[in-house]
Amino acid sequence: MKQLPESLVDFHVHLFPDKGFDAIWKFFEAMSQVEVRYKMYYKECINYLNKQDVSPIVYSNYAHKKGIAEPMNEWNIQVLEEFSDLFCFTPYHPDDERALEYTERMLAHPRVVGVKMHFEVQKFYPNDERLYPLYELIIDRGKRLLLHIGNGPSGNEFVGFAHIRKLLDRFPNLPVNIPHMGCYEFSQFMTLLDDHPNIYLDTAFTFWPDLPFSFNLGRETLENHKDRILYGSDFPNVILPRESEIEQLLAFNLSDDFYEKVFYKNGLNLLKQVCPDAFL
Repeated sequence: MKQLPESLVDFHVHLFPDKGFDAIWKFFEAMSQVEVRYKMYYKECINYLNKQDVSPIVYSNYAHKKGIAEPMNEWNIQVLEEFSDLFCFTPYHPDDERALEYTERMLAHPRVVGVKMHFEVQKFYPNDERLYPLYELIIDRGKRLLLHIGNGPSGNEFVGFAHIRKLLDRFPNLPVNIPHMGCYEFSQFMTLLDDHPNIYLDTAFTFWPDLPFSFNLGRETLENHKDRILYGSDFPNVILPRESEIEQLLAFNLSDDFYEKVFYKNGLNLLKQVCPDAFL
């Protein structure tokens, strides 16, 4: 079996204050009828991943309603100061009166990669005009967006390929990370990589074998797009062993270059591009 690089860059980790994790795990279990496997609070998550040779860690959190993002960003600043190998996608909610103000302040931090939005949970559309000033700010500051915009592993009217297609018609150069390989519309989201050089996909939650939301386009597609795929675990909010997804990717027996890029080089190069001051 192929080998991993000595260090991994995980571009899709979730960190929340303890009470936030408690609420998310309770909601997740009520919705899916299965338990989150790793019930670890933020310090435990970071220490666990570091012991698995994961560093840097790129984490995110999101604001499910008005008034949550600004205090969560204050918490993010504290966590970034506490752990030097962390990078962050910060939350945003367009109904907050000071949304652009607190976001501009966050984007000035040397280890803030950009902004995370989870349209399925936040229940507004990616092409909502209230978001246009944010998109313009992200482009102007050379930062990125992490947009949960695919309709898997679960979905609703606010997500799906049609929404990203419409958004890119207006902002064709928008720098976007799309989690879960665009699940379930894998083939449609993969086509974006051919025409939009600022788009990356991450592997989170889509490489356990024989599940409805498992990536299904085969080895050649992965190899052909190895420069634009980032490893992500979705840790700790997963229902099966984190290692199983890694083992499944290794079992594809792709090129050494694929594993070096997806698990390490692509992530590190992107961080150096977006957060250059963190590497001085």
